[in-house]
Amino acid sequence: MHTHTDEGIRGTTILAVKKGNEIAVGGDGQVTLGNTIVKQKAQKVRLLYGKEIIGGFAGAVADAFMLFDMFEKKLAETQGNLSRACINFAKEWRGDKILRRLEAAMIEIGRAHV
Repeated sequence: MHTHTDEGIRGTTILAVKKGNEIAVGGDGQVTLGNTIVKQKAQKVRLLYGKEIIGGFAGAVADAFMLFDMFEKKLAETQGNLSRACINFAKEWRGDKILRRLEAAMIEIGRAHV
């Protein structure tokens, strides 16, 4: 949900649903600039780390893409250990003066099946 009054480019909707051992992640693909839709087919859900991890984002689009790149590096550093990559990623994201100001939310789920 967009609560700021700035006119930045935003991608706002991501949803994850779990039923039993199955998880589905989806995004609306819409990117807005203020109240104007500037793109309707953005890829807000991606397969990462050799298609083993599924990730999705909501928030400022440029921020989210930068965070996806950072997270992919953490996955590589931890050889695909999702828990460890998430912890290391969160420490770096929240511990850095500039990074912690980024406006995005992410979800990462292991053992993705398309």
